[in-house]
Amino acid sequence: MRKISLFIAMSLDGYIAKPNDDLSFLKLVEKEGEDYGYTEFMCQIDTIIVGRKTYDYVVREIGTSHYDNGQRDVYIITRTEKPQVGRTIFYTGDLIELVAELKSVAGKNIYCDGGAEVINAFLKCGLIDDFVISVIPILLGNGTKLFKDGRPEQALQFMTSKVFDTGLIQLHYKCT
Repeated sequence: MRKISLFIAMSLDGYIAKPNDDLSFLKLVEKEGEDYGYTEFMCQIDTIIVGRKTYDYVVREIGTSHYDNGQRDVYIITRTEKPQVGRTIFYTGDLIELVAELKSVAGKNIYCDGGAEVINAFLKCGLIDDFVISVIPILLGNGTKLFKDGRPEQALQFMTSKVFDTGLIQLHYKCT
């Protein structure tokens, strides 16, 4: 069965962005030729679910091809209806129904790319199966928290950890 995976970076104190959606702290661990397993991870994915604010940011900074490369479906979680563009679907419905529909058909895994609102909505519903969290060696002190209050407790099973020479530590857990 297809699983929903989270692959994300955060500061040691749990922030995925500084105030004003500033991601500059990620540059601390940039290293030529190192993608921290992202390419390998994406080979297992044929569907991406992402919030509209994160989608808009990535499109503005990188371009639409980052998500819609013609090889996968992209679901943008939004409150505003828009027509489908290529394999990019602007989804305004129920998240539980979307996940049930996606998991009911054959395919590769599903990547929840954030942002924090979508991730926490998924967590509240117990929809994330697999967590790959890269911890950046910095304490930001403020910004957008990865894990918000008000979600149910969720036990995880440790799978692996990997330490990189940049100081980044990557943790892999799955739901029990």
